[in-house]
Amino acid sequence: MTVKTMVEVKSKIMSRIFPLEDIRNIGIIAHIDAGKTTTTERILYHTGRTYKIGEVDVGTTVMDWMQQERERGITITAAATTCYWKEHRINIIDTPGHVDFAAEVERSLRVLDGGVVVLDAVAGVEAQSEAVWRQADKYNVARICFINKMDRTGADFPGTISMIEERLRARVLPVQIPLGAERSFKGIVDLVENRAVHFADDPQLMPIESAIQESDKDTVASYRRALIEKLAEDDDQIMLSYLEGEEISTSQLKAAIRRLTAANRVVPVLCGSALKGKGIRPLLDAIVDYLPSPLDVPPVCAINSKNGKEIFCRADDENLLSALAFKVVSDPFMGRLTYLRVYSGNVKTGAQIFNATKGVKEHLGRLYLMHANHREEIGEAESGSIVATVGLRKTSTGDTLCNAATPMLFEAIHFSDTVLSMAIEPKSKVDQEKLGSALTKLAEEDPTFKVHSDAETGQMLISGMGELHLEVLIERVAHEFGVKVTTGKPQVAYKETITVPVEAEGKFVRQSGGKGQYGHVWIKLEPGERGSGFGFCDQTRNGVVPKEFIPAVETGVKEALQSGRLAGYPVVDIKAILYDGSFHDVDSSALAFKIAGSMATKKAVARAKPVILEPIMKAEIMTPAQFLGDVIGDLNSRRARIEVVESYKDSSVVRCFVPLVRTFGFVGDLRSLSQGRATYTMAFYRYEEVPANLSEQIMASTRVNK
Repeated sequence: MTVKTMVEVKSKIMSRIFPLEDIRNIGIIAHIDAGKTTTTERILYHTGRTYKIGEVDVGTTVMDWMQQERERGITITAAATTCYWKEHRINIIDTPGHVDFAAEVERSLRVLDGGVVVLDAVAGVEAQSEAVWRQADKYNVARICFINKMDRTGADFPGTISMIEERLRARVLPVQIPLGAERSFKGIVDLVENRAVHFADDPQLMPIESAIQESDKDTVASYRRALIEKLAEDDDQIMLSYLEGEEISTSQLKAAIRRLTAANRVVPVLCGSALKGKGIRPLLDAIVDYLPSPLDVPPVCAINSKNGKEIFCRADDENLLSALAFKVVSDPFMGRLTYLRVYSGNVKTGAQIFNATKGVKEHLGRLYLMHANHREEIGEAESGSIVATVGLRKTSTGDTLCNAATPMLFEAIHFSDTVLSMAIEPKSKVDQEKLGSALTKLAEEDPTFKVHSDAETGQMLISGMGELHLEVLIERVAHEFGVKVTTGKPQVAYKETITVPVEAEGKFVRQSGGKGQYGHVWIKLEPGERGSGFGFCDQTRNGVVPKEFIPAVETGVKEALQSGRLAGYPVVDIKAILYDGSFHDVDSSALAFKIAGSMATKKAVARAKPVILEPIMKAEIMTPAQFLGDVIGDLNSRRARIEVVESYKDSSVVRCFVPLVRTFGFVGDLRSLSQGRATYTMAFYRYEEVPANLSEQIMASTRVNK
């Protein structure tokens, strides 16, 4: 794109006439090391957003701007940017690939219309690729796949296509095929436009388009016929032309692919090598041609908080304002920066808006288009925009912003529970106050980072999604906030549950001369399915417990379940049923019934054969076949449950379930066993009962610590 065109496009934005149909809100998502950030960096270069190509390995990328990201060579926080291609504005969010930072992917996909899933042509569909695919399914995000690293030894385009179909259960639609593979990879054939594109080894040189060579024509014809037939199965317009034997034009094919992609009925597949810049320009064309604009996706549903009715927020500047705050960042120069997706209406700098989640009014400060950690100030944010703003002091991740006259609520963003904790304390008294402020700001940024105090030991505890997650946050405390800290060993977030249904009575009676306290309940506790959480049911009849005291009973039950009988861990996966009780006309109160509910619950839990639960991780290890035996032996020593072992060329993939407590130190051991060649990913799976002998050890350890 020329400088003149860039100026014209930016002029459109500033004058607020940029058409909605020319906007693309997309995410770059995939497994770690698949090439997401490299792909994004090449996109920025080819669209003219940057003048120099950033490299992950040497720490010069634009999108990985944090010190920890550049040191480790991985993406830790989702970074947003805006670029322009063929008169289209593309808002991009580059997401992390490591499972410890899955919350960044979750909240990004919540506000995106489309996604580019980057896959390694050698490794194919990896564990985190499956995880982010499921996240995209949850939010109905349209996708295209970019099979990267086609120039690497072992690159297998047909094999990766098969893995996408088998492991992701996607209806793939190859719109490109590679010309060569591994060292001989030289270009692609665009099946839609029926042309060949050859790439130079220098990523700064333009690709060369040419006619398809005679030796490739049969293969290309076969793939193109399969493309048209697959489209005809799902698209009536293509079906009609196909049955009547009409020549189907390029514009017809593109329109059909766009319709089916936006409806999540097909997934177009492209290929290339992002590191060498091969396939990036065709990828940009596909983003514009096939991924949906804000007008192509269904209106987002919100609930009117006044009357409970549904409100459909269609992308239109004339509609009521509706926006979702999906990310909060503590910027060292700007202060508290809040990222917004504007679904409908528009908002200007300095406007007063209503936070319907918190029920408070807020004033918008300046509005920005973000380019990683750089900002471009704008005066107005239109529908379909992804922007950042300062000034929203009470707004948190997941809050809905709208007009006060029509308050509405979007569905909240749900994040996984933390699974790992460790104690943290400042090295000096000077750092005490600074540490509290730093941890509070980090907790505001990251919904999966929790800070709390242990009531018995007085220790400050931080909790997160894994070792790397907590390690990075501790580094940020030191580097960004200048606080020196010491930390304890990681502690697993155990939980407790019951195994048999039990009934118990709770009766709280106090007389002290004047008005007394009286609360009396009968409660039944039942074990729930694993992962079901807490449920409360009122089955009382004839007003034996007045309705106004029922919420107090539930509160008492919840408080009692915060600390279990065995080792003091929270009690989960349980259903509490209030079925009987009594009250006093004068002495009964909410406090009395709350205490009675708590008393009954504690009695019931003690008699319900409680057990301790531990977090189980789902792991996938990819190792050269020669080290498979040693890797499996190590996993068995960690109480791993092997699910399946698959062979793929010279490598083996082990999928298993392993207790979180036994994963500490696994990274180093795996490297030692495989000469540094094996890789792994882990994600939380569910809680399961701890073996009896280990349960005794946990309880004994808890008694010692107390």
